Amino acid sequence: MRVRTHLALAAAAATLAVGALPASAAAPASPVAAAVLTTGGVAGPAVAVGDVLTAPLVSGSKATFYSTAAGGTGVTCAVSQYTSKVTSNPAAPGVATAALTGQTFSSCTANVTGVTSVKSLTVGNLPYTVSVSDAAGLPVTMAGGTAGPIQATAVLNSWFGTLTCTYQLSGAFAGNADNAAHSLSFRNEYFVKSGGSSLCPGEGYFSAAYGPVADTSQAGSPVVNVN
Repeated sequence: MRVRTHLALAAAAATLAVGALPASAAAPASPVAAAVLTTGGVAGPAVAVGDVLTAPLVSGSKATFYSTAAGGTGVTCAVSQYTSKVTSNPAAPGVATAALTGQTFSSCTANVTGVTSVKSLTVGNLPYTVSVSDAAGLPVTMAGGTAGPIQATAVLNSWFGTLTCTYQLSGAFAGNADNAAHSLSFRNEYFVKSGGSSLCPGEGYFSAAYGPVADTSQAGSPVVNVN
């Protein structure tokens, strides 16, 4: 009987010893996949849904709205600000989304014959839907939302009085992100005139690069990366 009792106690002790092994001796947990958008470097902390992302124009660049794809004639703005709110940020690989809630322009000039100054350049039908993919080339798309298509309105002072020129984009912007500059860029996005004076050009081509994109909802406004 004593032998059986000793054996039972030994088995119980062995069971307790196994259960008491430190966590480091257990099977390693699977690593958590990085989110599509992170701060503090690639594979850093995930950008939270609801965070606000902002960006000025890339230093030394300008936003342009030209009448032809070749450029040269149209409106040029030295200052522009991009503001969006993150609506989804899944684990990579994948596509993160945001709502563009603001895109402002100032310090604008025009070199169009008859135009003396630019009164304003604004966008309408906000918010727009922005999608950022971590696929090759880090493609970015921006499309109109429930309020309507992407729209731009230029109000120009001219020899003939004030001209209002409204343009719309039938599809979506197609651009790219860049982790080196933490930027988003768009080039020659095509607009067609949808309203305004007969003196306005019939089409427009928009180009701009915004960066660094920063998460202003977090302390220190860290820059944003795409994984």
